[in-house]
Amino acid sequence: MTETIYDALRESHVRQRSLCRKLLLSKPHTEQRIAIFTELRIELAAHAAAEERYLYVPILMDDMGLSSSRHALHEHHQIDELVEELQVIDHSGRGWMATAHKLSEKVHHHLREEEKKFFQVSGKILTDKQKERGAKQYRKDHARMLKMLG
Repeated sequence: MTETIYDALRESHVRQRSLCRKLLLSKPHTEQRIAIFTELRIELAAHAAAEERYLYVPILMDDMGLSSSRHALHEHHQIDELVEELQVIDHSGRGWMATAHKLSEKVHHHLREEEKKFFQVSGKILTDKQKERGAKQYRKDHARMLKMLG
């Protein structure tokens, strides 16, 4: 069976969930916490950019997908804001960990909603060929973004 964009996206979703868990378990004042946060920040940014280009944009072009893609884009923006906040506050303080919890909750909520709702809506809009081509385009752009951001 040929890979679809949903298969590729789910792979990144697994990484994001794992990195969120590791981040919340990380100890303050450690290089490990900073390394995990950096890996999560880069994965989130690369995933969002490639996903927006190769899944959200085609769905935005269809009336049936307009509302759900706008909502998903809004959640990407909220995640970006939380990541930015974590970059500027002290990594060892309670405020940082409270914000990290908010980020983890937002990421988990977004991924759950995307997998349960958005994938179904977009699955009705995209053709099988678009889903297959989207996987290749997403993977290529995701890898390029990881390299550029890393």
